[in-house]
Amino acid sequence: MSTEKRKTIAMKKTILPFVALTAVAVMFASCNFERSGATGWNYNDSKNGGFEKAAFEEQENGPGIILVEGGQFTMGRITDELTHDWDNIPRTVTVSSFYIDEVEVTNFYWLEYLYWTERVFSTDYPEIYKKALPDSLVWRSKLAFMDPYVEYYLRHPAYRDYPVVGVNWLQCNDYCAWRTDRVNELILIREGLFEDNPNQINEDHYTTDAYMAGQYESGKRVEGLQDFNPNKDFRNVKMEDGILLPRYRLPTEAEWEYAAYGLIGNTVDERQVERRIYPWNGHWVRYDSRKKGGAFYGDFRGNFMRGRGDYMGVAGSLNDNGDITTPVFSYWPNDYGLYNMAGNVSEWVMDVYRPLSPEDKDDFRPFRGNVFKTKVLNSDGAVQEKHDIVVYDVDGIKYHLGEFQREMSGPCNSRGGRLDR
Repeated sequence: MSTEKRKTIAMKKTILPFVALTAVAVMFASCNFERSGATGWNYNDSKNGGFEKAAFEEQENGPGIILVEGGQFTMGRITDELTHDWDNIPRTVTVSSFYIDEVEVTNFYWLEYLYWTERVFSTDYPEIYKKALPDSLVWRSKLAFMDPYVEYYLRHPAYRDYPVVGVNWLQCNDYCAWRTDRVNELILIREGLFEDNPNQINEDHYTTDAYMAGQYESGKRVEGLQDFNPNKDFRNVKMEDGILLPRYRLPTEAEWEYAAYGLIGNTVDERQVERRIYPWNGHWVRYDSRKKGGAFYGDFRGNFMRGRGDYMGVAGSLNDNGDITTPVFSYWPNDYGLYNMAGNVSEWVMDVYRPLSPEDKDDFRPFRGNVFKTKVLNSDGAVQEKHDIVVYDVDGIKYHLGEFQREMSGPCNSRGGRLDR
């Protein structure tokens, strides 16, 4: 055998083990776990205790909401204050990025809320449904014929896309809690963890807090997610997984004002071209540019009252076509894509009113409120069962007792009942 042939055979014997070793190395490399930069222990490894790091890129958008990029702006009074109350002094503040609804909450959205509340609670807790009803009597006026709005505005399909009115601050917060639960329940159904469960009633209904506390099992399609804890097989979804969305809430006053101005469309580098009074430039509530306004030149940019007795303009050339409220997608949106941030209806924020707060509150994420709350715990130190919170519905009980007292204070009729006043 020649010398060159022996060298070739020897090279093959050397290469083959090397290739085999390389394949084994690749196989082991594919099974490597991401390690902690603090301890060096593996994530998602049941042999190391199973501390999990879920894959996460970014939070998904909830239905109907828009991301508002945060920043600094001058909050407060921007024109002369004739009454000199000095309860809204200008100050520079910064708000973080946040999500906000594209439009106002409509009658139809609220009817969806009422339908769910009545379907779930009407049998044993009718006061919860009654507490959610808007006050339709806000339309009443002694010297105006407003009865059609009192009777039809909330429920007639012609007004389904109009903003809901007559709801108080507490009702809005209850709606936010309900919306959080319905959005997250649908996410769990979409991810294959739950099945549609239209038979929820009374205490047996989904809430995000109850599910995360391990107190809700109805409607589960599977046991849960795989648990890397060596002592468990499955677990419920946690906030750390990035699947469930955070709570819906009312915006703070600073967030709402910042979103309303839409200064993102009025800034060059870090210089704001013009300080705004409305969600658009200028001191006018009309389209004041033929080039930009086009056919709408001279028309109102929102639903405003032009003057005493003039709510909508002249027939054949209505200035805003809104004698009362208008559909939520009316008029052009501001630079964030938000509709009706000026005009139409007043909107609730999370803050409470205190005249001197502007002098004291923080300049980063300012907020008038901050009532700190903790989870309700039972005698064993665990999270209190959610049905106890539902039964102990203070506002609902007050409403129910008030209704009972009102009925009992009326005159008796011939059949021994009570007459409503």
